[in-house]
Amino acid sequence: MKSHAKAVVVGGGVVGCSVLYHLARAGWADVILIERSELTSGSSWHAAGGFHTLNGDPNVAKLQAYTVQLYKELEELSGQSCSLHLTGGIMMADTPERMDFLRLAHAKGRYLGMDTELITPSEAKAMFPLMDETNFVGAMWDPVEGHLDPSGTTHAYAKAAQKLGAEIVLRNRVLELTQDPDGTWNVVTEKGTVKAEHVVNCGGLWAREVGRMVGVELPLLAMEHMYLLTEPMKEVEEFNRSTGREMVGVLDFKGEIYTRQERNGILLGTYEKACKPWSPVNTPWDFGHELLVPDLDRIAPSLEVGFKHFPGIEKAGIKQIINGPFTFAPDGNPLVGPVQGLTNFWCACAVMAGFSQGGGVGLALSNWMVEGDPGFDVWGMDVARFGEWATLRYTNAKVRENYSRRFSIRFPNEELPAARPAQTTPLYDTMVAQNAVMGDSWGLETPLWFAPRGTEPRDVVSYHRSNDFEHVGNEVRATRERVGVTEIANFAKYEVAGPGAEAFLNRLMTNRMPKKGRIVLTPMLNEFGKLIGDFTIANTTGRTGEERFMIWGSSAAQKYHMRWFEKHLPRDGSVRIHRFDQTLVGLSIAGPKSQALLQKLVDEDVSTSAFRFMDFREMAVAGAPCLVNRITYTGDLGYEIWMQPAYQRLVYSAVKEAGEEFGIVDFGMRALLSMRLEKNFPTWFRELRPIYGPFEGSMDRFVRLEKNDFIGREAAAREKAEGPKLRRVSLIVDAADADVMGDEPIWAKVGDRDFGTVEKPHGYGAPRFDATGEEVRSSAAASGASGVRGITDGEWRVVGWVTSGGYAHYVRKSLAQGYVPAALAENESEGLFEIEILGQRRAARINTEPLFDPAGEKMRS
Repeated sequence: MKSHAKAVVVGGGVVGCSVLYHLARAGWADVILIERSELTSGSSWHAAGGFHTLNGDPNVAKLQAYTVQLYKELEELSGQSCSLHLTGGIMMADTPERMDFLRLAHAKGRYLGMDTELITPSEAKAMFPLMDETNFVGAMWDPVEGHLDPSGTTHAYAKAAQKLGAEIVLRNRVLELTQDPDGTWNVVTEKGTVKAEHVVNCGGLWAREVGRMVGVELPLLAMEHMYLLTEPMKEVEEFNRSTGREMVGVLDFKGEIYTRQERNGILLGTYEKACKPWSPVNTPWDFGHELLVPDLDRIAPSLEVGFKHFPGIEKAGIKQIINGPFTFAPDGNPLVGPVQGLTNFWCACAVMAGFSQGGGVGLALSNWMVEGDPGFDVWGMDVARFGEWATLRYTNAKVRENYSRRFSIRFPNEELPAARPAQTTPLYDTMVAQNAVMGDSWGLETPLWFAPRGTEPRDVVSYHRSNDFEHVGNEVRATRERVGVTEIANFAKYEVAGPGAEAFLNRLMTNRMPKKGRIVLTPMLNEFGKLIGDFTIANTTGRTGEERFMIWGSSAAQKYHMRWFEKHLPRDGSVRIHRFDQTLVGLSIAGPKSQALLQKLVDEDVSTSAFRFMDFREMAVAGAPCLVNRITYTGDLGYEIWMQPAYQRLVYSAVKEAGEEFGIVDFGMRALLSMRLEKNFPTWFRELRPIYGPFEGSMDRFVRLEKNDFIGREAAAREKAEGPKLRRVSLIVDAADADVMGDEPIWAKVGDRDFGTVEKPHGYGAPRFDATGEEVRSSAAASGASGVRGITDGEWRVVGWVTSGGYAHYVRKSLAQGYVPAALAENESEGLFEIEILGQRRAARINTEPLFDPAGEKMRS
């Protein structure tokens, strides 16, 4: 074993071997993988080996598609067979709601270039004759699904990595990880110590233990997972003989099961409601190539439904039951990337779908380590998406919930209850007493909307407009016409101070820093000129003269942004950064009466001339020391009032009491988001993400290319000079009883106009055959689908996608934001656009000016 390496990968499952291969392929040949036992000794060896490309996050779906495409290349390079079976797969819907879910997934597939197709239960039965099609209302066919040999695939990654110069050391457990003052890692193993620049935690079942070696409690938990293998079945053999093909894979939402052919029998697995964690506190180091004791009683309810839906399987004999542990993060997606607060310590763990995602995870992480950026939008997998509130007990509760719901629909207005409340503000009990429907905002309980007195404060979950619609509308109208108050503790809050503070922020941000007592809005870019942040910054320099700035941003990105800030902090100590989290909370008051309301609570002049739009001031509000911004996300006249938690109840009570004469109302986050749509305001994670440049994101007025050389300036200047290929737009949608939710395709009537192409995210797929063996051509395949601009329907083409939207209650319009080719971004013609909502294409048109207060006079008055 070498004594020095560029990087050490800890763990020899499919993910660790993929990371090793991709690092070597990227040019880092001096890399070592260290495994405590043999390759695949954790979860990989007993995995069912299925793969698919569909994912709730389209960006993760792209990486899954890459993984599937990689296998043939991997076989050629390594000389090791992956035993790839590209059969295709079907998702079965037994209710109209589940069919709506499939329509949404199918629509997402349009702009990802996926050849999915909605089919009838009878068509599904032709491909999987073991089912009783009368139990279903519809289905979706995906040609890029199948299964492989887990062990063979893992060894293919390993052999390919070794051919590129990487080293693999087996039967050698990592005992300790320490770091020298110069940042070098000491990887202490049973066979000696390796000094490395980078360490990658691919520990799988032991990833928590590896994380604990460096003081990190990673949010992941292993769950017992069962699947069974049947004896040979005559029905399977006859289908294979008559069609010359394998049976396709089938996913049944109602039964919480998945099935596929295994040799001449069937593999059937389940994500049962009565799920069971495995080793919830510590993973034993001596666990190896072992299986857990099966428990058929636990999965009996799922099997009962499964046998009803697939009666052909019920009479088959069970040959073997596999019960083994797999790791999950609280939301089911992997934990990937650098750990905030540490240098050169990386994660690639909690990859429960290793044979769907392992290749993409390896590619993204290797790009990140070698090039400084993953090369993809991996926010849905970023380890930084969880805060300190994701403790061991939180994780264990949330993973159990996620596992038990793996085949359940997550409605857009559905709030899941496990591990809540995790964090609350001093106003939590007050909000609940006022009939607030609470939501989880990065672990914090936040009011979403307020139910009328005497009614139960709960959401009726739906893809359509629901029971909150009328009441959110009332909150919006009352705020727009009078005054409203909402809690904004769920914003991220930071202070940057020190003699180098302004220069530091000017280096990070695209806009100029504000003068003392003033505020600016500014994006933040990575080195490639892509959007990685959107902030409100106030110059709060006080009497001492030391430079001091307050920053507000997205709460969900706090660790993501702290990681970036820390990476670029000057080493001379001239800049200090402090993240407040819930040690600073806030209220926002907005509406035409908000100025008069604030004046009643303070002892200084807050008239328009004395306290201008985009001003910042420290002042006592109701006698409590506060920070006050003359700005709100509603786009109306209004103020953000920030205080320590000890003062929040005092300030809130005073606001409500003083606001009685103005008809004040409480409003929640849904009303706030409705009002931001009326102003065409973008939001982080939806409109502003690392796949877009600032000019694509229509952030032009906040980018000062003429100022100092900020990070990403050269790329941003190039984007402006060449012209952005896409532009963020706002569209008015002729919706019925359902509004956009995000990720819907945008169609345009553009004939053969060429706006460029988007490479199809996967290169091959299984054709669909009927029961006679005749190939059935899908409409997508027949049209030669080759990416977002390749899906066609006569003169109509998919040209873009929705990022977010909903109903704008004050202007009484259904609105969407999204990205379309720049050549179409200012075309407000009727009949040019349609947006696909729940399988129906609804007319839409661009509105280039905000529908509410387009000149911005109200917020400046």
